[in-house]
Amino acid sequence: MERLLIIGCGDIARRALPELQRRYRVAALVRSSDRALADSGVELIQGDLDDAGSLATLAGRAERIAHLAPPADGGPIDLRTRDLLAALAPRGRGAMLPRRFVYLSTSGVYGDCAGEWVEETRAPNPQTERARRRLDAERALGEWGERNKIETVILRVPGIYASDRLPLDRLIRGTPALRPEEDVYTNHIHADDLAAILVAALVSKGARGIYNTADDGSMKMGDFFDLVADRAGLARPPRVSREEAVRRLPPELLSFMSESRRLVNRRMKAELGVLLRYPTVADGVPAVVQTA
Repeated sequence: MERLLIIGCGDIARRALPELQRRYRVAALVRSSDRALADSGVELIQGDLDDAGSLATLAGRAERIAHLAPPADGGPIDLRTRDLLAALAPRGRGAMLPRRFVYLSTSGVYGDCAGEWVEETRAPNPQTERARRRLDAERALGEWGERNKIETVILRVPGIYASDRLPLDRLIRGTPALRPEEDVYTNHIHADDLAAILVAALVSKGARGIYNTADDGSMKMGDFFDLVADRAGLARPPRVSREEAVRRLPPELLSFMSESRRLVNRRMKAELGVLLRYPTVADGVPAVVQTA
């Protein structure tokens, strides 16, 4: 049985874990002891992506790697990913590189596409530092994988949601959304579907390159908030002009309201064989959302 090393064993990895453990001997890089992971049979490897020296034991530990950890804050470079790749270099006779490396990136690397449909061939145009860090990680991984003949898979992920990952606080606070005529298209994927996509990216023989990992929906941001509000029994958010939003909202929130695109997911379905459990947010947002 092949070995799998998970970097960033958070919500998505844990949702995928039962299926992954049926296929691989699973280890996870952790900063500190994690009783739940250990009790589930995952081997814990102590290390910190912000301490390059602590990663020295990772070389040769697994045939497959799933990198789900985000970059650190600040700057356009993802030092965490660069240090991880350097640590995976073989050390000593018989040491090996992984056969496949799967990385969870973000669809934010495309930047604003004025509501157009976006395929994986579109040139990246990141407009925020967080997206530039992700693109830096993608490019570092691509160069490293090509140089070392490693199968690399990049999953460009949009907004993740689930019953426990909904914008309820925003709705309760009454944070406004844009008027329909000025609103942006946004993209979504249910956390359970993303976990299944991660498994497919690790398992599928032909998996290579970049995949948009969005559902089939085509929805504007304000309409998503309206849907969640209706199912949670909350008031729909007030709609404001973009000019008013600039005055009222913090820059980070405004940045999400300044990029409009619709992701094409045909390649994901065709090459990874993904069958979405929740094809749209209308399928995935519970009919009755618990707000407390």
